[in-house]
Amino acid sequence: MPLPDFTNHLEQTQETAQKPHVVAKADYDSVMDSSQALLGELAKVPDGDLIAEMVTNAVKLLRDRNNRGDLKLVNKSFKELRYALKIFTPYRDVRKVSIFGSARTPETDPDYEAASDFAKRIAALGWMVITGAGGGIMAAGHGGAGPDPSFGLAIRLPFEQNTNPFIARDKKLINFKYFFTRKLMFVRAAHAITLFPGGFGTMDEGFEVLTLIQTGKCAPMPIVLAEATGGTYWSQWDRYIRRAMLGKGLISKEDLSLYTVTDSIEEAVTEVTRFYSNFHSIRYYRDELIIRLRTRPTAGELAELERDFADIRTAGQMRLSGPLAIEKDEPDLDHLHRLIFNFDKRSQGRLRQLIDRLNALAS
Repeated sequence: MPLPDFTNHLEQTQETAQKPHVVAKADYDSVMDSSQALLGELAKVPDGDLIAEMVTNAVKLLRDRNNRGDLKLVNKSFKELRYALKIFTPYRDVRKVSIFGSARTPETDPDYEAASDFAKRIAALGWMVITGAGGGIMAAGHGGAGPDPSFGLAIRLPFEQNTNPFIARDKKLINFKYFFTRKLMFVRAAHAITLFPGGFGTMDEGFEVLTLIQTGKCAPMPIVLAEATGGTYWSQWDRYIRRAMLGKGLISKEDLSLYTVTDSIEEAVTEVTRFYSNFHSIRYYRDELIIRLRTRPTAGELAELERDFADIRTAGQMRLSGPLAIEKDEPDLDHLHRLIFNFDKRSQGRLRQLIDRLNALAS
């Protein structure tokens, strides 16, 4: 059956949508001219250049003739992100773990107990917990950690998503309209990810984080796939990954290092905290990767690292350093040591193996 011809309908829809929003060039230029004083004042304050760029791009939306629905999407997304960043900012120096899992897991399920136990243990070590604000594993995370070290990232859904009592009246509860802004904050604010058994949403969140780290679009962090003792949910998932993805050459063997599967909550907690026992953070400068460490490798250890990880260096040698001039905006990190080298960004799995080695050396 031939497809119906929507050409005329689309043309009429676009014409109708754009008519109320057509801005004459003279009017647009007038708006831009009147904003120059504001842009000039913004240039005088710290980070004002970035705010000025946001203002300029917002005004450009008038010139671009977007319809009102598109403008609402941009506006709402911006407002959600701004508010979420405001809530997280006072806690920026505290390590946080995002917990994903099913909203349908009952309190009597061993996975609920495991998630609650994990959150309780990690909070006792000074970490904060980020999870959705619904029931199931999300409620287990908040209930285990308690409200003080918890963030709730709620999403408005026509079903299933009722705010759990542990976070319902907390100031760290953030409501989102869009999944993409919510998912961004789950990763942006986190230093570790722990997934418990769940459905499509859990798979979506887990695969997205793996993709971000595999492609270097997200800083390396531990990803732990945890469940109750004796569970087989993640071991079956792992077999699928190895057979269907690795077996067909769709991922590299080193990519398996990006996650850990366990049915031991003690091991899950250890995997998260051990990742930062020596490794602190990374920063890129041009083609160089700067790895910040608590303990400085010895000359002998540096030689071993150069030999064993020569495949992820694109040029030159590994070198040790103190804080660099480009890091002047992060003076609180001056006490850390730096391991610097030209890094092949396609080798994120091997980078994870290097971080594990650096942590083992320090221990």
